[in-house]
Amino acid sequence: MTMRGDRDTQTFDDSHLDIDFELPRPVDEMLFPDLYVGLDIDLLAPGDGIVTDRHHASADRYESDDPQNQIAGQISPFTLSGWLRHGCERVVQTAGATACHPGNADADYMLSDVYERDLSDGYHEKGSCVDDDAGCVIHDLFGGFGDRAGRVIRRPIRFSPIRRQVDVTKGEAEAHYRQLNTQVRSRNAEDEGQPLRQATRDVVGNLVGTWRLTLRELKPEYVGLLVEAIDHLDTHSDEYAMQLGGARNFGAGIVDAQVVNPLYTEAELRRVYNRAQDATSGMAVKDDIWRDQCRDEFVRALQARTAARDGDLPMPTEEESA
Repeated sequence: MTMRGDRDTQTFDDSHLDIDFELPRPVDEMLFPDLYVGLDIDLLAPGDGIVTDRHHASADRYESDDPQNQIAGQISPFTLSGWLRHGCERVVQTAGATACHPGNADADYMLSDVYERDLSDGYHEKGSCVDDDAGCVIHDLFGGFGDRAGRVIRRPIRFSPIRRQVDVTKGEAEAHYRQLNTQVRSRNAEDEGQPLRQATRDVVGNLVGTWRLTLRELKPEYVGLLVEAIDHLDTHSDEYAMQLGGARNFGAGIVDAQVVNPLYTEAELRRVYNRAQDATSGMAVKDDIWRDQCRDEFVRALQARTAARDGDLPMPTEEESA
């Protein structure tokens, strides 16, 4: 059973916010506590972040260089989480606040004084924001010291090249795995281009599907930050720092990303990724409601939460939500 099994008893907790938070639809008519990120990636090279199922099947069927292979697997959430956190940090910094540093101040870093330079470039020391067991919104979402669990669960993405085996309501995607071999060759005429070194890289191509995030607590500012972060990552998808995974100079990790409308039902979520079906008129109505009445309300909650912890930032007004 997922957390959605108790969804009809859940509401958003806005008691800590200095604004009135209102939604036009009850929570039990939404996909929360799950939030689905739609992904469309031409090429993804997450380094060690791919786990395939080749060892579960015969070698004859799962040869990595077979163009008809049917290798499925998982994309690790670690690379995805770092990408998402980077987007969240940019949103908070753009608003004029500092972001919680992902590393401990006393860690052994490879570069000297790197932590101090980060602190002067839009970050505050990890955990310095904690007051009465509550930190900044990034500290809350991604977790902090000891047993302080993050408030958002970032799951791996299961992928398969066989479309009918993909369930987007579980955070799965259609994608095609390949193991690529590249060579560095000699540049002088005497060696006649002999290979000097060979490198192997695991990649997935033509990835289309969803990444499923689940909120442990329903607070509106969490949704506001995640929505804004995904929009930022999508808008800046071809910026080197905002690309996902490795091989960025070769065009890998440029992600078309968007939050799937939380007002959709699971059947409507599946319809989004069914090439044989178009969106219904009911889905179009929900898109209008989300865009005109819901999304900005979550972002306003994020602004209120951020302003409450940083006296230099203005508190949002009722007119801003109109």
